[in-house]
Amino acid sequence: MPTQQSPAPLHDIIESAVDLARICLRMDVAFISEFRNGLRIFRHIAADGELPVQPGHADPLSESYCQHIIDGSIPSIVDDSHIYPILKRLDCTEAMRIRAHLGVPIRLSDGSVFGTFCCYSRRPSASLREVDVEGMARFARLIADMLEQRVLNERAHEEASLRLSEVIDGRALAIAYQPIVALADGTILGYEALSRFPAVADRGPAQWFDDAHRVDKGSELELLAIELALGSLAQLPPSAYLSLNVSPQTILGSALARRLGAAPLDRLVLEVTEHAPVEEYAAIAAGLDGLRRGGLRLAIDDAGSGYASFRHILQLRPDIIKLDQSLIRQIDLDPGRRALAAALTMFARDTGCDVVAEGVETDAELGVLRGLGIKAGQGYLFGRPALQN
Repeated sequence: MPTQQSPAPLHDIIESAVDLARICLRMDVAFISEFRNGLRIFRHIAADGELPVQPGHADPLSESYCQHIIDGSIPSIVDDSHIYPILKRLDCTEAMRIRAHLGVPIRLSDGSVFGTFCCYSRRPSASLREVDVEGMARFARLIADMLEQRVLNERAHEEASLRLSEVIDGRALAIAYQPIVALADGTILGYEALSRFPAVADRGPAQWFDDAHRVDKGSELELLAIELALGSLAQLPPSAYLSLNVSPQTILGSALARRLGAAPLDRLVLEVTEHAPVEEYAAIAAGLDGLRRGGLRLAIDDAGSGYASFRHILQLRPDIIKLDQSLIRQIDLDPGRRALAAALTMFARDTGCDVVAEGVETDAELGVLRGLGIKAGQGYLFGRPALQN
């Protein structure tokens, strides 16, 4: 049975398309350029002989044939660059020995210009026709289809990184505090610090933090939120603790202990917020050991929402288990939710953990939670997150 070969990498497919276009048009050089931040960046190049520039080389977009093609100041077909004053004065005309030139834009599906697909000869040519432009345009559309997802991902990454840098550098983050109360009488036990961001359509706090971790700014953002939350600790009732959200990635870093600094650890709770499985449990436990010996408590957030939270509970041995709001919502109407909440409450009691029910919104839910022996909760029934004055 013949061995099945893996498909060729996208890079090699594009390189082959570029070289095929060059050969079909009897040109010396063909290339794909990308426009970015005022530069023309050569991405894929094929040549009959030595490459005139290497992939990754960049020069000013304003000094390129590519920009003139997009502007419409030169036609797609240039039989001889020397009869165009606008082209004769460009440095690249002599440096790259461009005489005949053919170029078309590469447009993504949203109409934006990625760059250009160009080829040129070191000699004048009178043989280029509109059918050649159409052929290049077809190649350009094919290449755009192949590049689209990568380009859109890169643009989304850059936009998210810029957005987050503005928030982090400008400290443009507000902290709201939501009370955690005793279910028996409503006494305030503590507050959870919740981040609030500049308004952006369809982007809540969870999306901001997801984006931050995706672009390697997650720990920076979490540490800023912790710093700002600690700034209002003195304004909270002295008997109330402050619960701070933190991911395993931030715990594994060296900056968390420094950021907590001289804060009273016995008034702090760290909530581990990661939903994905974590493998470095021993390292996380070691990173928290000194803080926990100093009085800090550990909570596992979103218990009951998925497998990862159960692993966190078993591996990290928290002081507090927070039952996810999806488990609490309409618990008075759902025997399954009640059974799971009861099991987690029994587990917590047997292992010496406290339980906090999240997302409590109705008196009926409160009644069931009291009946299960759950002592603490938070949710709109007790108070919405509020900014400190």
